[in-house]
Amino acid sequence: MSVRLGCERLLDAELDVVRGRRVGLITNHSGVDSRLRATADNLHAHPEIELVRLFGPEHGIRGDAEDGAHVGDAIDAQTQVPTTSLYGERRQPTPQQLGEIDVLLFDIQDVGVRFYTYLYTMSLGMEACAAAGVPFVVLDRPNPMGGLQVEGNVLDPDFASFVGLYPIPIRYGLTIGELARLFNEQFGIGADLHVVNLEGWRRSMRWPETGLSWVAPSPNMPTLNTAGVYPGTCFFEGTNVSEGRGTTCPFEQFGAPFVDGFAVGRALEERQIPGTAWRPVTFRPAFSKHTGEVCRGVQLHVQNEEIFEPVRAGFEALAIVRRLSADFEWRASHEGIHNFDKLAGTDRIRQAIDDGVDVADLVEEWNRQRQPFAQIRERYLHYT
Repeated sequence: MSVRLGCERLLDAELDVVRGRRVGLITNHSGVDSRLRATADNLHAHPEIELVRLFGPEHGIRGDAEDGAHVGDAIDAQTQVPTTSLYGERRQPTPQQLGEIDVLLFDIQDVGVRFYTYLYTMSLGMEACAAAGVPFVVLDRPNPMGGLQVEGNVLDPDFASFVGLYPIPIRYGLTIGELARLFNEQFGIGADLHVVNLEGWRRSMRWPETGLSWVAPSPNMPTLNTAGVYPGTCFFEGTNVSEGRGTTCPFEQFGAPFVDGFAVGRALEERQIPGTAWRPVTFRPAFSKHTGEVCRGVQLHVQNEEIFEPVRAGFEALAIVRRLSADFEWRASHEGIHNFDKLAGTDRIRQAIDDGVDVADLVEEWNRQRQPFAQIRERYLHYT
């Protein structure tokens, strides 16, 4: 049986949540039903719903803006509904905008990773609604990698940013609806929160088992393979090594003009990282780092998803590239804070890699560090 999404159950089983009400919707191109019809379009066409405003995250309502690009306000071309960007001058709906609506919905596909900005578009929307007394409704969606695996370190609150606001692990093993409940209660947001749950989803399900089509939730997340490796290889963003942006395999491959892909590949194979194979590659990015330059590096091939740990694999790769490449550098932001540290939620990992600490030792440290979160997480597991 195919999984029924929250956006579908809203319009039949839970229509009273929106019937006869002025509705706002935080969404993008990934907010579609099982027949690939946009939630925004479905709400706009429904005779008992008044869709009055759309709010868009990073990449925009229809997903046409690149990573980090400023997105402005507009009129949505399909529905002619005013569209407010939450990735431009503001990150939250204003009190005036919330005064125009009776309920604010959220429907965006996430990838189950702490540093995906859509999570904080959601939580900041919840904060604004809590302050304005407007109900907030999450239309739940599956975690594409399933709901069992939890991996990586817990964010240090001193390193909180828009790529990590709360002390949760890199992979948290929750649906977006379960995570919303955790944010709301555990971190004191206090919104009038309602989650329209999934039907037919089990924690062990990976995306192909759901019966749903994959819609790339952001421009550099084109396939499930990308989403599968992203929790680990995304950390190359915080270095001068290309994470594969500007190629057909973003996050699946990494490299730079100064990297010896064959040496890195051999070193990674020697580490015997479960579920992986590493292939030396050459690529030329069309944009982002090293645009137009020949980059040498490695492509990660996942051989066994059941035992593959993407966070560990990504850090193993990063540590080896760091050790074997004399021109390797960490990228610092304009504020002097390392971009890597924002993604990692700490400076401890960067320093440990510089000091040559074995990644296996870091993994053991993270496993111990996550134990308190594991107990918290248990309270918010809705699906069996």
